[in-house]
Amino acid sequence: MDRKTFLQVASLLPWGGSALLDGADRADEPVPRAAALKLSCNLYSFNEPLTSGAMTLEEVLKFCSDLGFAAVDPTGYYFPGYPRRPTAEYVNHIKQRAFLLGLDISGTGVRNDFITDDEKERRAEMRHVKRWVEAAAQLGAPVLRVFARRGIPEGHSREEATAWLVESLRECAAYGKRYGVMVALQNHAEFLKTAAQVEEVLQRADSDWLGLILDIGSLGGSDPYEEIATLAPYAVSWQIKEQVTVEGEKVKTDLDRVVGIVKESGYRGYLPIETLGPGAPRKQVPRFLAEVRRALASG
Repeated sequence: MDRKTFLQVASLLPWGGSALLDGADRADEPVPRAAALKLSCNLYSFNEPLTSGAMTLEEVLKFCSDLGFAAVDPTGYYFPGYPRRPTAEYVNHIKQRAFLLGLDISGTGVRNDFITDDEKERRAEMRHVKRWVEAAAQLGAPVLRVFARRGIPEGHSREEATAWLVESLRECAAYGKRYGVMVALQNHAEFLKTAAQVEEVLQRADSDWLGLILDIGSLGGSDPYEEIATLAPYAVSWQIKEQVTVEGEKVKTDLDRVVGIVKESGYRGYLPIETLGPGAPRKQVPRFLAEVRRALASG
C-alpha cells in the first residue's frame, strides 16, 4: 500500500482516521503544506574508510553530526561480527553515541539475496533479515533496507524469480510488523531495473509493513525522473545520489527535479544522501550535502 492509498483508506474509517492521520490532510480535502524533510547520511558513503579501518563508526557519527545531518543510516555490515547480529551492548553503545551527538537513526540495512532457486538458501536469507529486524528495533531504526540481488538463475523464468522475491519480502515484512520495523526493498539495478518491475513486486507483496528505498541512481531507462516520480508514492526512504542513469550512462543528478518530485509526492521524513564516486568522503559528503541543501531551499 502506498502513502496516497493509506491516506484514502484512513479517511473512510468511521472516525474519519483523525487519530491515525494526526492532523494530516484528508484525501478529499488537500491542504497545501510544506514537506517535512530531514537530511540523513547513508554511511555507505564512508565505505572505504570504514572497511579499511581508517575511520571508526563512532568517528563517522561525529563527522556527520558536525556537518549538521539530522540522522544517519549505519549499514549493518559496519557492525562488528556481521552478518551475525551485533551484541546488545554494541547496539546500545552506537544508539547512545548517536543520541548524544543529536543524530537520529533513519534506518539500517543488510546484504541479502532472495533470488535463488534453492529454498534452503532463501530460508537462510530470511532468517538473516529477521535477525537484523530485531537488531534494527533495538537500534531504534524505523526501517531495514533489503535487496532482491542476483539475476534469474539458469533454467528459471522471471516469473518464478519474482514469486520467490515476493514470498520472501512478505514473510520478512510480517516479521518486521512484530517489531515495529518496516522492511524496505531498495531497487538496485540487478534483478529490479525498472519502475514497472519494482511496482509489480511491491503490489504483489501487498503489505503495509513493506515499502521502498527509492534509489534514484539505479533506474536505467530513457527518463529516470519519470520512473522516480512513478515510484515516489511507495517510498518510505530514499537514496539521493550524485548521478542518475540514462540509457546506461551516468549523468549528474538534477537535484531540483528530484526535490520537486519528492515534495510533489507528499513524502515526509528522512532523505538519506549517498556519495559513491572516487575521492575522500570527508570532502565528497560535505560538498554533496551543500548541493542538496541548496536544492531543498530553492524548491
